[in-house]
Amino acid sequence: MKISFAVVGCGKLGSALAGQLADIGYQPEGFSSRTLASAEHVARMTGANRFEADPWKVTASADIVFITTPDDAIGRTFKDIAEKNGFKEQAIVLHCSGSLPSTIFSVPESLSVSTGSMHPLQSFATVTRDVNPFAGINIAVEGDPRAVEKATEIAKGLQANSFTIKTDAKTLYHASAVVASNFFVTLQGMAFKLIEASGIPPEEAYTVLGPLIEGTLSNIEKAGIANALTGPIVRGDVETVNEHIREIAEKASEFTHLYKTLGLYTLKVAEERGALSEAISKQMRGILT
Repeated sequence: MKISFAVVGCGKLGSALAGQLADIGYQPEGFSSRTLASAEHVARMTGANRFEADPWKVTASADIVFITTPDDAIGRTFKDIAEKNGFKEQAIVLHCSGSLPSTIFSVPESLSVSTGSMHPLQSFATVTRDVNPFAGINIAVEGDPRAVEKATEIAKGLQANSFTIKTDAKTLYHASAVVASNFFVTLQGMAFKLIEASGIPPEEAYTVLGPLIEGTLSNIEKAGIANALTGPIVRGDVETVNEHIREIAEKASEFTHLYKTLGLYTLKVAEERGALSEAISKQMRGILT
């Protein structure tokens, strides 16, 4: 007998998840979304007969319920379904938020469900059945043991890699993803602005810096953070760093504080690697503060 599922929240992620689950043999029970047309679209895409504005009307007979609403609606949606007796006995309920833990589900003692989260560490810009957007990506899972086991099984079926994180550290996991992705973009924006100030046209900034960026990422993968570090700080070139600060303060002052802050954390990496003498470290820290 096929395992059935329902999806509440038919945005890009919910739609992509529904399509791929149907493709790998899970039985679509029904779909619900704030915009009924979205739920209807996913139902027709997967061959399901049910789509409703009220989520408990499609979740009551599903073995697995995915709540893929915006983060601020996840807890409330779960509560509404529970109050309407909208969960099947022993159902597994999963959300896909990156920042919220499974404890966002406030499970009453009378409710026999297992709860967890499975967060695809990827962005979903478009929804298409032609390509599996989960293939090869990483999915973080946490929650009750039974929910974690099922989420891990689902991830494998989606051809994704899964890893388990601590429930009480979910926020730090998400912060890590923000730093790795969002802040990386911001940091490259800073690099592009500085190289543009040196006379490189904006449209050529990536042409110039791209190989360095890609080479650095490759070095991190091959050698680790500490051994991938190069440049004036790890070399102990105090005067060069001092000149950087002077020039940035004069010509791109909005980046002075950020350069110094990043420099201090870079200095810590260099010190942990044992690359600098105590005297050089003290001098470097002095100009960076």
